[in-house]
Amino acid sequence: MSLKNASLTTLSLIAMVLCGVAVTLSFAPFGLWPLSLLAAAVLNLALEKSTPRRALALGWAYGAGLFGSGVSWIYVSIHDYGFTSAPLAIAFTAIFCLFLGGIPALVAWAYCRWLRDGRGGRVLGFAAIWLLSEWIRVWLLTGFPWLYLGYAYIDTPLAGWAPIGGVFLLSLMVYFCGACLAQALLYRRYALLLAAVALWGLGYSLQSVEWTEANGRELKIAAVQANITQDQKWLPENYEPTLKLYDELTQPLLGQHDVVIWPEAAIPNYYHIAKDYLDMMAEMAEQSDTALVTGIPLRTPEGVYNALAVLTGGSGVYAKQRLVPFGEYVPLEDWLRGLIRFFNLPMSSFTEGPAEQKPLMIKEHTVAPYICYEVVYPDFLVNQMNDAELLLTVSNDAWFGRSIGPKQHFQMARMRALETGRELIRATGTGTTAIIDARGKVRERIAPFERSVLSTTVKGRHGSTPFMQLGSWPVWLLCFALVAIAAFTRPDNRRL
Repeated sequence: MSLKNASLTTLSLIAMVLCGVAVTLSFAPFGLWPLSLLAAAVLNLALEKSTPRRALALGWAYGAGLFGSGVSWIYVSIHDYGFTSAPLAIAFTAIFCLFLGGIPALVAWAYCRWLRDGRGGRVLGFAAIWLLSEWIRVWLLTGFPWLYLGYAYIDTPLAGWAPIGGVFLLSLMVYFCGACLAQALLYRRYALLLAAVALWGLGYSLQSVEWTEANGRELKIAAVQANITQDQKWLPENYEPTLKLYDELTQPLLGQHDVVIWPEAAIPNYYHIAKDYLDMMAEMAEQSDTALVTGIPLRTPEGVYNALAVLTGGSGVYAKQRLVPFGEYVPLEDWLRGLIRFFNLPMSSFTEGPAEQKPLMIKEHTVAPYICYEVVYPDFLVNQMNDAELLLTVSNDAWFGRSIGPKQHFQMARMRALETGRELIRATGTGTTAIIDARGKVRERIAPFERSVLSTTVKGRHGSTPFMQLGSWPVWLLCFALVAIAAFTRPDNRRL
């Protein structure tokens, strides 16, 4: 390779890394959403004349930039709260990000190898296969459904499409619009720009559609944000002060609200150990005609669960189904448990909850419960709704400190409210505790790392969005069809 070619290759790789970083900047807390559209266009341009082998490198560089910047917050949980040395935490984070970067690498290779030169390959095929790279992360190694392009567009006209096809339809449209922009610049195919603009215009008009209706029944809620940091939460000497704190924050709310909600694992102990305290709080709440709901670790003969329980004022116990690797269970436990402290964290031996669980009943309202990480799985969420009137998610984002991770998590929770046309109650230990309306807009919130109570009203809603009825399957089927068309209409003389 000549010096000139080597320099061009280096610059191309750097450009792809920067494209990945630009996508991260399009999400919360930065909100620079046009950058991910431009990144998709640049990615399309970079792969226009690339060989599959070169595309592999470019895709990996893009993935390294995206995940290295977008999920670098896992370093905080590994190092700050996982008791792991900085060099080892950096190594774990780098390995994880580079592994995830392999997905865009393979997608870029496959696009150049099989799709680009087929019918519609440079636009529709490009959009479809890059969306499939997001689909892979739904299920690969239990799933890591983070940094989907569609989330960045929740406050744009494209958001009008979310109740129809969910976040993945938005992602597909962003990849499509990026490819349209690139191909219009390359070949003056300006009709493609008109198609892209039409999607935005239709999205804007769809925002006026009322997919669901309020049922008129109002619920006055209080969500408690105790703001106990992760390094203090599980210390034995802080157990009694934690109980006292929740008592002090909750008692003034009883009788003034229909329901008081504590966050995920609010009480840092098993239910059977904290039972006397919880029974006392439930009795006070019942006497005041207030429902009390809390996140609590639950040990049963069947297993140990990360649970959400209605203590009084209704019924139901929900056991978390989507567990966080290393945080709530340890893969290859027999090999890894005990090697370093990160593999032996408090409450890291949870059991996966059963698949079929009923909604919670709170003051005669049906409420669909989700714990932390579960709210980032769009199809899982709608499959578990069972026509519930309200969505409730409790979380402990203290694991990620003041990084960008909790802000991204909150943005994803907003998308779930928009997709389902339901109000969403979010109760967290350190933030962001909030009420999100049926259009995905934040109605009220408590700032992160503030000890406070969110007091407001919510209304149950009935009716279904198209996404609730069909989920993401129509989008996936469309993508597979587009990929197949491009692949089977490509020329045969392909270079490896």
